[in-house]
Amino acid sequence: MTDVTPEPILQIASGFLAAKHLFVASEIGLFEKLAEGPSTLDELTKRAGIPRRTLRITVDAMTALGIVERQGDRYSNGSAAATFLSGAGGPDLRPFLRFWNRLSYPRWMRLEDAIRTDEMIFGKSSFSDQEQKLYSEGVEAVTAGTAHALAETYNFRPHQRLLDLGGGTGSFLIPILSRFGNLQATLFDLPAVASAARRHLAQTPHESRIRMVEGDFFRDPIPKGHDAIIIANIIHCFPADLAQELLRRVANCVSVGTRILLVDFWTNVTHTEPIFAALMAGEFLLTPGRGDVYSVEEAERWFGQIGWRHVEHRPLAGPASLLVAEAE
Repeated sequence: MTDVTPEPILQIASGFLAAKHLFVASEIGLFEKLAEGPSTLDELTKRAGIPRRTLRITVDAMTALGIVERQGDRYSNGSAAATFLSGAGGPDLRPFLRFWNRLSYPRWMRLEDAIRTDEMIFGKSSFSDQEQKLYSEGVEAVTAGTAHALAETYNFRPHQRLLDLGGGTGSFLIPILSRFGNLQATLFDLPAVASAARRHLAQTPHESRIRMVEGDFFRDPIPKGHDAIIIANIIHCFPADLAQELLRRVANCVSVGTRILLVDFWTNVTHTEPIFAALMAGEFLLTPGRGDVYSVEEAERWFGQIGWRHVEHRPLAGPASLLVAEAE
């Protein structure tokens, strides 16, 4: 046993240090400032308006983690920071970091309570309007790759009317409608979310092709008349009994041949891969719905109970994947 060290434990236990350093670096605009060009610490201090001594702590941490690079006394963004965190155009993960820093990070202090009790820790009304905006922008940022992968991976051409159930700001619909000009779409979500979606969609060329319907998919009628339904990142928000109830409610409003597209962090049978999905189960548990992650096998079993035929399982982006079922 002399070759056994505590290093794996220490690496995991200190993971929050790296995360919080990254959140702070993004919040103070470090990566935007470095996008202006390689800079010394003194130059960054002037640009950021942060005390030199404490800014050095942040910059050194980002350098140690490989997010920032240093040549002599000048710092610059690494390739990942330049691409996703500098605000230079293209994919922008800053809203996601802001969401995890301001909303998720404090809530994880209550994970032990949630694990011990399996009770709702944060209620449905726990988000203010500003927090809801942070949440929507963060989710949209981190799921952008998945949304585009779905539009590129699944052939929507045979479909005419598409329903996005719990579709948020429409971030999944926009790349699909951009690629498939024959589609008309409906976005169904809660009133508080729908108002943000209207503002977002008004800035796109697809506003006229998307009908907004407000409601709660557990209480209100689910819109009918669609031949394809997207349920993206919704199943993981609920325990298994409610997830199955939602699918049964969907089954009651679809006709034979309707395709149901479930985008989520589908796992292996032991819920241990993808690793990110296994860790995210804690995040989902802390949502108002007390959620979880589920395996492909569990979903296939639900399909059989409802009377749907499992069609296929496809990878999308990162840990997300697509399950396709068809109503029989």
